[in-house]
Amino acid sequence: MKSVIVIGGGVVGLTTAWSLLEAGFKVTLLERASEVATGASHANGGQLSYRYVSPLADAGVPLKALGWLFKADSPQQFRPELRWQQWSWMASFLANCTSAANRRTTQRLLKLGSLSQEVFNELSARIPAESIALRTPGKLVVYRQPKEFAKAASNADASAIASGEVRVLNTAECIALEPALADAQTILAGGTFSRSEAVADCRVFCLQLLDLLVQSSDFKLISNALATGFIQREGRAVAVRLASGELAADEIVIAAGLHSVALAASLGIRLPLYPIKGYSLSAPIGTAHHAPEISVTDFEKKVLYARIGDQLRIAAMADLVGENEALDPQRVASLFRLVKSTLPNAADYSQAVPWTGLRPATPSGAPILGATPLPGVWLNVGHGALGFTLAGGSARILTALISKHETPIPLDGLSLEQAHA
Repeated sequence: MKSVIVIGGGVVGLTTAWSLLEAGFKVTLLERASEVATGASHANGGQLSYRYVSPLADAGVPLKALGWLFKADSPQQFRPELRWQQWSWMASFLANCTSAANRRTTQRLLKLGSLSQEVFNELSARIPAESIALRTPGKLVVYRQPKEFAKAASNADASAIASGEVRVLNTAECIALEPALADAQTILAGGTFSRSEAVADCRVFCLQLLDLLVQSSDFKLISNALATGFIQREGRAVAVRLASGELAADEIVIAAGLHSVALAASLGIRLPLYPIKGYSLSAPIGTAHHAPEISVTDFEKKVLYARIGDQLRIAAMADLVGENEALDPQRVASLFRLVKSTLPNAADYSQAVPWTGLRPATPSGAPILGATPLPGVWLNVGHGALGFTLAGGSARILTALISKHETPIPLDGLSLEQAHA
C-alpha cells in the first residue's frame, strides 16, 4: 500500500486525505495547529456556491478598487508592503482584470465546481446533514445599481434559465422569494437566483470528516506538526522535514494554505499566492428576528448572508493587507454598520462573534493543482474564498493524478505552469 502525506488540516487538506484514503492509500495528515480547521476554514461564509464562482479579477475592478480606497466602509482595503511578492501578485492580478480572462477562469471554475458538487454529495451521504447544518436553500445575488443588475441579467446562462436552475428577478420578486429583504427593498434593483446552491458549517464539516478518517487504521493525524521542508533522494522527495525529525512517504501533497508558499520555496518553487483577508460575523437568530432563509449575496458591497443552524453568518471584505491575521476594530465596526443598515432585524448583532481569516488566492482566481517540478510533491493550493466550494473536485483530481489515472476534468488553467503563464 502506497503512503501519502497531506500537509494542511483545512477543508482542502482534509478532503484530499479522505479522497486518497478512499482510493486505497495510507494517509498521514500533518496540521501545524493543535486542531484542524483553525485557519480560513474556521468561520468562513459557509456557502457551497457551485455556479457563482466568478473570480475577483474582472474588467472594471481596478477602477472600482481605486474608489474603494477612499471609503471607510469599502469592500476592499489595500496596504502597500515593501515585498516584491505583493507587487508581483498585484501585477498578475491586474493582467487578469479583463472580461476575456474572467470568462476563461469562470468556465474552468464552473467545471471544477460541478465536479466538487458531485463529490460533496457522495461524501455528505456519510455525514448527517443536520450535523453540519447542511441546507440547499439556493443563492440570491442582489444588486443595488440598475447598471450592475442589467449586466448580470444579460450575462445569465440562457440554458440555466430555461431549465429553471437560474431566475432573473426584479425587486418585488426578490422580496417575494426572500421576505427578509423587505427592510432593504429601497436599495435593491433586482437579483439572480440559483436554486441548487447550498450552505453548511465548514468547520463542523471538517471535524465530521476527521471523525470519518480516524475510523480507518490507514489514516493518521499528527497535530502541532510544522513542516519546514523536504528530504530528497535521487531527484525525488521521500520525506517531510519536521521539527521532531523526518516523516517518510511515497507521495506528498501540499495543501497548507499560505504556509504552502514557504514549503514550495524550500524547493525553489514560487507559488503565486497572496492572502486576501476576509471577515465574518456569527450572530444568533432569535424568534423575533427575520433572518433570510435563502443564501443572499449583496453584490456591490461584497457581503454574503447565510443561515447556518441558529446563527446568521455574515462574511465580507477582500483586504490586501499582507499576512496580518489580527481583527481590525475599524473593519469589524464597518461590517456591523453595513449589516445593521441592510438587514437590521435579521439577527441579534449585539451577540455577534467577529472572525477574520486569510484566504490564499492566485491572481487569476483559479487554484493550482497537480505536480511540481520535484517528483513526489503535489499541489492543492490557492482556492481563495472558494475553498469549501471547490475542495471536493480538487481532491478528486489530485487523487486521480497520484493514482496515475485520467483526471475527471481537464487541468487546463489549473496547473503550476499555467499559473505562471
